[in-house]
Amino acid sequence: MHIFAIANQKGGVGKTTTAVNLAAALAANGQRTLLVDLDPQGNATMGSGVEKRSLKSSVYQVLLQLATLEQARVISPAGKFDVLPANRDLAGAEVELVDLEMREMRLKTALAGHKGDYDFVLIDCPPSLSMLTLNGLCAAHGVIIPMQCEYYALEGLSDLVNTIKKVHANLNRELKIIGLLRVMYDPRNTLSTQVSAQLEEHFGDKVFKTLVPRNVRLAEAPSYGIPGVLFDKAAKGAQAYMAFAVEMIDRVNSWKEPL
Repeated sequence: MHIFAIANQKGGVGKTTTAVNLAAALAANGQRTLLVDLDPQGNATMGSGVEKRSLKSSVYQVLLQLATLEQARVISPAGKFDVLPANRDLAGAEVELVDLEMREMRLKTALAGHKGDYDFVLIDCPPSLSMLTLNGLCAAHGVIIPMQCEYYALEGLSDLVNTIKKVHANLNRELKIIGLLRVMYDPRNTLSTQVSAQLEEHFGDKVFKTLVPRNVRLAEAPSYGIPGVLFDKAAKGAQAYMAFAVEMIDRVNSWKEPL
């Protein structure tokens, strides 16, 4: 079971879009997949077609050990992958976790008994270094960083890399950067191509080959509760995420030893 946190401290960079579409694309390629929504906004939950307002239990109850993963997980109707959903209850977890023992390890503990259930677990982290993000990073084997090819994204990337190094040193020795995914890419934009080239120069094979273009169909899909890769399979964004899933599977299979 490979556990990947999808993280970036900058908001609006396509973390949730990447999490939902990669989960659906992996499932479409026969991979048993769980998507964990760690954002109180619950966008990954809604984008997977799960109604967050009618949940009996969610990741909030799992983190506080009021429910098990089996009790809280649901199936994405369209995507056919499992979802550990989130809603506004999760906003309170930030405060409630502070005084609890092993507060950074709650998600890792919840996932520990399910190693045989899934091939991939994807964790959609909120856009801040909070206790929730820390739970995601402590549970994960690696981090997938979606980023736009623009100047501010480069600035934020150094902060995120430093954060990952600190978590690796102090809390999770397994954690490493799996790769950078370039999203909302516009080849007509000179800055996009320059930043893309800089990323390849500095990070080498840590940069995924797949480029996800700006695509209105990906943006429309969440309002229908259907992952973009299934909403319009012919759209360039959908095809890019399907290609990314294949690249992800190939990368995992190429590792000489499991994470």
